[in-house]
Amino acid sequence: MSFRYALGTYITNPKQDLVVFHDDDYIIMKDAYPKALRHYLVLPRAESLTYKHPWMEYVEKAKDMIVADLVKEGYVEDSSIAKEKFRNTFIRAGVHSVPSMAHLHIHVITQDFYSERMKNKRHYNSFTTSFFIDFSDLRPAIRTDDLSPDSDADSHKKFIMSVFEGKEIKDISSDEVDLREDGVKKIGTLELGENFDFDKEFEELELLAEQSKEQKTFIDRLLSWEVKLNFQNKNHMVYLLGVFAAAAGLLSGLDQSIISGATIGMRKDLALTSHEQSLISSLMPLGAMAGSIIMTPLNEFFGRKFSLIISCVWYTVGSALCAAAQDHHLMYAGRFMLGVGVGIEGGCVGIYISESVPANVRGSIVSMYQFNIALGEVLGYAVAAMFYSVKGGWRFMVGSSLVFSTILFIGLFFLPESPRWLVHKNRTGMAYEVWTRLRDIKDDKNKLEFLEMRQAARQEHERKEQTSTMKTWADLFFIPRNRRALFYAVMMVTLGQLTGINAIMYYMSTLMQGIGFDEKNAVFMSLVGGGALLIGTIPAILWMDRFGRRVWGYNIIGFFIGLILVGVGYLFDFNTQKAQAEGVYLTGIIVYNLFFGAYSTLTWVVPSESFALETRSLGMTICSTFLYLWSFTVTYNFTKMQEAMTYTGLTLGFYGGIAFIGLIYQVLFMAETKDKTLEEIDDLFNMTPLQLAKQNLTNLKNGKP
Repeated sequence: MSFRYALGTYITNPKQDLVVFHDDDYIIMKDAYPKALRHYLVLPRAESLTYKHPWMEYVEKAKDMIVADLVKEGYVEDSSIAKEKFRNTFIRAGVHSVPSMAHLHIHVITQDFYSERMKNKRHYNSFTTSFFIDFSDLRPAIRTDDLSPDSDADSHKKFIMSVFEGKEIKDISSDEVDLREDGVKKIGTLELGENFDFDKEFEELELLAEQSKEQKTFIDRLLSWEVKLNFQNKNHMVYLLGVFAAAAGLLSGLDQSIISGATIGMRKDLALTSHEQSLISSLMPLGAMAGSIIMTPLNEFFGRKFSLIISCVWYTVGSALCAAAQDHHLMYAGRFMLGVGVGIEGGCVGIYISESVPANVRGSIVSMYQFNIALGEVLGYAVAAMFYSVKGGWRFMVGSSLVFSTILFIGLFFLPESPRWLVHKNRTGMAYEVWTRLRDIKDDKNKLEFLEMRQAARQEHERKEQTSTMKTWADLFFIPRNRRALFYAVMMVTLGQLTGINAIMYYMSTLMQGIGFDEKNAVFMSLVGGGALLIGTIPAILWMDRFGRRVWGYNIIGFFIGLILVGVGYLFDFNTQKAQAEGVYLTGIIVYNLFFGAYSTLTWVVPSESFALETRSLGMTICSTFLYLWSFTVTYNFTKMQEAMTYTGLTLGFYGGIAFIGLIYQVLFMAETKDKTLEEIDDLFNMTPLQLAKQNLTNLKNGKP
């Protein structure tokens, strides 16, 4: 999280160690970086501030707490005269004229300035010159409108100017205005030391990059297993990484759809019961749950790229077992292992791409993963149709993953590791070397992005050192910014699964038979649904970063209409109205898959870019686990649900009902992350759900999605 928004977590979640008092209106807390023996902050919690707010009451309360604390520790004599004298002469309250923090706050500080955090003259001068505006000089100016300090420091400055008696900020000398309470200057979200030298900094980074080539640790040797490609046009390397990593989706899609056609022949050769058939179909998402759980330690220890390589090994072994299976037990094992590969891959690809490619193409390239899943599903149906008439053809179908997993395994050795993961692991030299191959380092914008990336990692390391109890799991659930991102990402994944896509794709051939097609035509007609899903992803890939995430979220309306048509298709009498039933049903399947194709890209884009660096792997693990949990649930229970609800009740009532609820949720609470760096998105989730809903509704009123 950016330093500028750090106070927001205490406002939304005041039950933290530094907070000494809080109620519905205000918070009094210890400064995390105190510049004196006692340094408190008074923070208003209200969304709007007026002259009616009891500012003085809480400032005086903070002073009382400081006095009581110092009396208890023996710094101040326990007499009314001594306490009052100390209070009036040795404690000062005020604000900085150019605040470094986004949220409005009042400093209440003792004048000893005795602290390890008082490291330079700027720290000292920021509390002793006119840069620090004493609270006694502030007067409550009566206004007709509310003052609302939002997440912008300029708004804070305007507030100070409106109440500062007889003097505006412009009257303060330029030397004093340049002072900052933390002694830094800012460029965007980047905070630089006062003596920062760009040229010297990047000379040191180049030296680190050279030194990193001589590292001899096991993990460094592992990370060095790469056939290094260095294109003159850096965009070529970006697209090669993005396109090839996203191609992992082919394996996932292939294994999801191939089972639809393979079960027809497998059912006869292995004498499968309906229960065994359901279990074979659903064991892959169950294995994917296991894969998504082990994805976090793999991601953290081996990195993003090598986790993908490990997933290829699981794919290869799983495919071989399925192709060689002589009974359902070996098929169970093979499908489960395939699922583990899917789970590892699903959590890694989005992170790997998001951390490596520029913000302006991130959404489109991550969307290609879903495109490749859809392409893999079409290939699966095509392979099933190709080998349908071949004796034992189902073995060729389930073994076809071997070809793609081998190609992906070899190709990954031509790609670099994620630069953000390398920075996160303090391998700055290696990260910079990778960065020079992915970005034009002559462009200052790319230099700044690298420094922002390094700064974010350093701030996280410092935070963990200072607060030993703050573990990654606790961070994800108890820090409001992280908790909001988790809920948001899990909701997108949940909506994508509970609207029935995997159940429909897994049982496509069976569903086609249910509407009146024979076995052979059911296999061929499955290509219609898979093809529509593939075509639907193309617009999202081309224009994801042009129109933004919210526009594509509205596609939920389209596949809701498709579900209505599918449900209506089952209401026809198949004996007397077979053509009408097939026509309405196929139209519904096409509409459903076309719109879902674009929407489904969000289930990978949103989680991959929502989480802060330190919680990204764990967040993706939880999202992937939920994705495959819901996939297993709807797949395994599909037969039972359709028997209990009927085909129409399941598709229109259950899947359609979830889609309708999802539409309402997205209109209100879906965040727009288009064109934002991962560090800027980190700041976006500091908004409360209510603030986000108000912003979204305001944008809709103004004609913005």
